[in-house]
Amino acid sequence: MSASVAVYRNIYTEDRFKQAYGSEESSGGGLWLRDRLAGTCRCSRRACLHLLRERVPIFSWLPTYRLKKWLVGDTVAGLTVGILHIPQGMAFALLTSVAPIFGLYTSFFPVVLYMIFGTGRHVSTGTFAVVSLMTGSVVEQLVPTPLEMNSSSPEAAEFEAQRIGVASAVALLSGIIMLCMFVLQLGFLSTYLSEPIVKAFTSAAAFHVAISQLQSMLGLRLPRHTGTFSLFKTLAVVMENLAHTNTAELLISLVCLAVLVPVKEVNTRYRHRLRTPIPVEILTVIIATFVTYASSLDSSYNIEIVGHIPAGFPRPQPPAFHMFPAIAGDTIAITFVGYAVSVSLAMIYADKHGYSIHPNQELLAHGISNTVSSFFTCFPSSATLATTNILESAGGYTQLSALFTSLVVLIVLLLIGPLFYFLPKAVLACINVTSLRQMFLQFQDLPELWRISKLDFMVWVVTWLSVVVLNVDLGLAIGVGFSMMTVICRTQRAECSVLGRASNTEIYRPVENHNKCYEVPGVKILTYNGPIYYGNRSFFREKMSKLLGLTPEKIRSREKARKAVEKRDRETTVSTVERGIANTSFSSENEFFKSERSESDVQAVLIDCSSVIFVDVAGARLFTQMCTECQKIGVHVYLANCNENVLKILTSSGLMSHMNPQHIFVTVHDAVMYIQQQKEKPPEHTTTVWV
Repeated sequence: MSASVAVYRNIYTEDRFKQAYGSEESSGGGLWLRDRLAGTCRCSRRACLHLLRERVPIFSWLPTYRLKKWLVGDTVAGLTVGILHIPQGMAFALLTSVAPIFGLYTSFFPVVLYMIFGTGRHVSTGTFAVVSLMTGSVVEQLVPTPLEMNSSSPEAAEFEAQRIGVASAVALLSGIIMLCMFVLQLGFLSTYLSEPIVKAFTSAAAFHVAISQLQSMLGLRLPRHTGTFSLFKTLAVVMENLAHTNTAELLISLVCLAVLVPVKEVNTRYRHRLRTPIPVEILTVIIATFVTYASSLDSSYNIEIVGHIPAGFPRPQPPAFHMFPAIAGDTIAITFVGYAVSVSLAMIYADKHGYSIHPNQELLAHGISNTVSSFFTCFPSSATLATTNILESAGGYTQLSALFTSLVVLIVLLLIGPLFYFLPKAVLACINVTSLRQMFLQFQDLPELWRISKLDFMVWVVTWLSVVVLNVDLGLAIGVGFSMMTVICRTQRAECSVLGRASNTEIYRPVENHNKCYEVPGVKILTYNGPIYYGNRSFFREKMSKLLGLTPEKIRSREKARKAVEKRDRETTVSTVERGIANTSFSSENEFFKSERSESDVQAVLIDCSSVIFVDVAGARLFTQMCTECQKIGVHVYLANCNENVLKILTSSGLMSHMNPQHIFVTVHDAVMYIQQQKEKPPEHTTTVWV
């Protein structure tokens, strides 16, 4: 059964509505600001505790921790992720062009710090392939690998110290940038890396990671290429040196891939049935280390192994501060990528489990993690895709799971690390490649993206091609720039439509999409779905002029006719009385409707501003210009649904000196009713709406 609604109310212009329902404007702006600052700066025990819980979230969630319900899940998930951190930390250290032990350090210190300061309950931090690859490019540029160097010589130790000094400097500068962004409350900047950009970027970076690991998997001792076209340069060098492939390392790589790929597929397909994923990476590392040691493969077949891994904690040491000018540009890109990926992952799982993430607090958490960790020879860290997914699927509930993750890594650092001396680097390269499975599978999103939004599809493709063809940093910049250009193009070419009224309702819809909505006779109702600013003012004017037929010839001819009507008005000295007050400013308003025109002619233009989110000075001047041109041909301009900011700018720009303030209405229907009443001159200004 259909229901009908009858609405009886007065016609509301903006002024009348504010008089009836608006709030009084505050005149004491300085007093309000002073009171707010005083309230913010007020110091009390309660305020200090609130600030402490807000900035150090562990004091907020730990006292309310549900021991019986959450402890088992956090323990199992933390231990599972910790076991995975060991091989991945060492493997991603190779991507960073530093010794594997530094990957273990980066898998420990940031994890503990994020547990204290982070708001993501299901976020696993540590080494991330894309961030490691970008950091490795910086390290290779500043401390390139010499072709001939004895790994046991003093020069090798100095070389490794220089490399980790640069990587730690990148981590420190990245942390400082994040802390500065936190102070300035710039957490919203991560939104400029849209979902298509992040997915395309990580997918393309996965190709760079995979190609960079080919030489380790084939046993080739080649320099690492950086800069533009680095992927193709690496491929070309590998193809040229295929004849020098180490057969033993190639066989090790093939066996590892044959084990890792199927077992990871089993973990993915049966993750809901498995209590914890099969720890295939750590099992592969243990078996490969034992086989290499037992068979002396390193000496018999010249297999490259990890070598000495020192036991114990690293001594604090300052990063290479003097490298800051050289690494500043690359570090900004690394910072934004790491932060965007971390916040995106945190928000995905927060939405899934029904809690909130604070982007600015995440800046503080990752900033402190990178800053403090850099003094313990760590390279940049962030949230990681694979371990975060495993943490959530293994049953983790809170940040306490990071405690058990760090305990596993700590045991390896203190006791077990030296046992990985004979681990082949080819195994770590295989772990790197197989960890990229999720990133490669992001191609599956393309058909759906094409169906939903062609522009977002283009952003994905342009970003992916730019990163693959050029390099990671430049490709990301091009992707962001192209994405911003699509936003500008959307605002420049926004849709402009003519609205029609659905019979016996107050509903107005575009006539081209609704064949049962009809234009109001004599009134052209226009809507523009976008902002009006300097970038699209010409397009807006062109569309409006086309819909209204405002050609220079028509303006001149209609202006002559209007002047003739005004001359006749002056002779008859007709005045309009509104609310008992003589108003001669718009004395020809009623006569305008009675002039000799056909009913099909446009007598009034009503602009629906409900979709105009902002107007700049150029847009406001365009409104004034269009109002003047319409008045020349005897057409009055009305506005409806203006938000307060748009109305304020239009008023400040002087539009009201060219337009009757009583022609600005709360809704389109109010304006239409007013225009029709001006034709008929009813005794009361009342609308009746039947829905």
